[in-house]
Amino acid sequence: MADAMKLRSEASTSGSGGNGGRVESVVVDVGRRKSTCGYCKSGARTRISHGLWAHSLTVDDYQALLDRGWRRSGCFLYKPEMEKTCCPSYAIRLKASDFSPSKEQMRVSKRMQRFLDGKLEVKNSTELIKETEASRGSCCSVNISNKSSDATDSMEVDCEGKEKAHKFIHSLSNEIDHAIKLCMESGELSSDFQLPKAAVKRVAPAKKKLQADMLEDLIFSCNISFQIAAILRRTRKDFEVVKSSEHGLGVNRDSSELSPKAIAEILVSHLKQLAKSFGLSVRACNGHINFYSTTGKVCFDEEIGSGTMSKTPSTADKVNDRHSKKSCGAPQGHRLRFEIRLKRSSFDYEEYSLYKKYQLRVHNDTLDHVTESSYKRFLVDTPLVHVSLNGDGAAPPCGFGSFHQQYVLDGKLIAVGVIDILPNCLSSKYLFWDPDLASLSLGKYSALEEIKWINENQMHCPSLQYYYLGYYIHSCSKMRYKAAYRPSELLCPLRYQWVPYDVAKQLLDRRNYVSLSDFSALQNEDSLLPNVFDILEEQQNDFVQDTSSDAVNEDEMAEMDSEDSNDKADSEAIGATSVESENADLSDLLIGLRGARLRYETIRHAFDSSQRKLLEAQLQRYVRVVGTELSEQMVYSLG
Repeated sequence: MADAMKLRSEASTSGSGGNGGRVESVVVDVGRRKSTCGYCKSGARTRISHGLWAHSLTVDDYQALLDRGWRRSGCFLYKPEMEKTCCPSYAIRLKASDFSPSKEQMRVSKRMQRFLDGKLEVKNSTELIKETEASRGSCCSVNISNKSSDATDSMEVDCEGKEKAHKFIHSLSNEIDHAIKLCMESGELSSDFQLPKAAVKRVAPAKKKLQADMLEDLIFSCNISFQIAAILRRTRKDFEVVKSSEHGLGVNRDSSELSPKAIAEILVSHLKQLAKSFGLSVRACNGHINFYSTTGKVCFDEEIGSGTMSKTPSTADKVNDRHSKKSCGAPQGHRLRFEIRLKRSSFDYEEYSLYKKYQLRVHNDTLDHVTESSYKRFLVDTPLVHVSLNGDGAAPPCGFGSFHQQYVLDGKLIAVGVIDILPNCLSSKYLFWDPDLASLSLGKYSALEEIKWINENQMHCPSLQYYYLGYYIHSCSKMRYKAAYRPSELLCPLRYQWVPYDVAKQLLDRRNYVSLSDFSALQNEDSLLPNVFDILEEQQNDFVQDTSSDAVNEDEMAEMDSEDSNDKADSEAIGATSVESENADLSDLLIGLRGARLRYETIRHAFDSSQRKLLEAQLQRYVRVVGTELSEQMVYSLG
């Protein structure tokens, strides 16, 4: 009976490390990595991380690595060097039982339920989108004609219009991003800050009333100028604006003096010609970038998919008729069959086809970047040694390891969540979904389902309590959605303690890299934060080395494209990655050499003094990034 309660371990495709079948973690130290950053888009290799290649990895060891800020991409493990990298990445997690959904998250769940019940129809965008990679205008599929119009020429939106409106807004956002880049290249805006992403918003009907005395109708607005101004004030770096007779903004002004209004005027000057090509006019208004219809009034309904954008009875009849023919989903009142399947990580051609469709349409990848081999390396290959349940052991029915969670609608695969299920958590790695169902917010919906899964399986495995959402980058607006799953926690990069997000946010608003645990006691002492921050910043300098000449990176999608960093500074130290001893005792470090497992103490004398000095420098760095305990139980492979 006792044997029936035990967990049975099975080697994954990567094997068990070549030690007589015994389950163990075997890693190769890749060292520091440099690559370009997909978040701040600096163009240089400014994102810095430490890498390990895992031949095999136990779920317990990977859980411990997650709690030290590591993540994996296939069999490659990486950990940002927080005090050096351009965009510090903090591990973020949520205790599933404490999760409190927001109104928006509840709306996503209800919308999905209406869709499954046959009460909501979703437009299949395949018929609408004829995207080509070379066409910049392919996203700009809403036609706001600049020809004279009568009532029948008014814009219409049913499911088709909803998709077009989303595409148009996305296109405007991209064009503003392009304008910002041009301004930085020309010197009109400083290039010494991390570039935020623009987000164009539709103007609510209530706000349009403020424009009632104007001949043009306000349709879209963007507040990116306020975000740029806030970043400039925070960084307090010098900011230059080129002399321009059009703007009259002067030269060599300090960045903290540049207002959102001035920034908006700069950007608008680069957008005017583009707006005309869309049949719009663009103006800066008190820091906002506003887009107006040049052909008369165009009105949106309360919700973008709620009906039509205008509005003669004959037009509405045509819209309803077209909507009934082209929308996808169930006929009214017919419930769809929906399944969520959990399977071990393995290659599945249907999954790969969906992944390719997602990457090409959502991320604008090219075909040569979405090959089967790259997909397998990224989302199928895993070093985790699977642990299955044999009897009523302390594990969920599926066991522990790497899985793909499939979302299937009437037999068709619509989304896949790539996850790791570990003793203490479900770690969300990646999600890809059918772009034709973008309006269902499948990303948010899958997160809610994964949190729900954790709560349901705690009866089988009480230790399984947390939902790990990957990395949170405070300076990247695309990452802010992760903090919406509340109450979340961020991992302190120095002491590896979990700190409530609300506490951490106050600190990250001031500086990208901070030791979060130093401030956890100040949760209710907001007024003291500025002074304490200055004091503790000086204390942190005792740990952090000067890294002004160092630059490195790790991108999860292309980690193997990054380059090694082998200069003297890299081989000597990696900075203040923890408060553990700078000179750890290496005696018990577990070494793998030609199939044998040996403690370093027993082989150190086999190396000459120069070899030993170099090896021990590497081992010291390894111990600092993985911790003493893991260094004594994971196998450090020397070949």
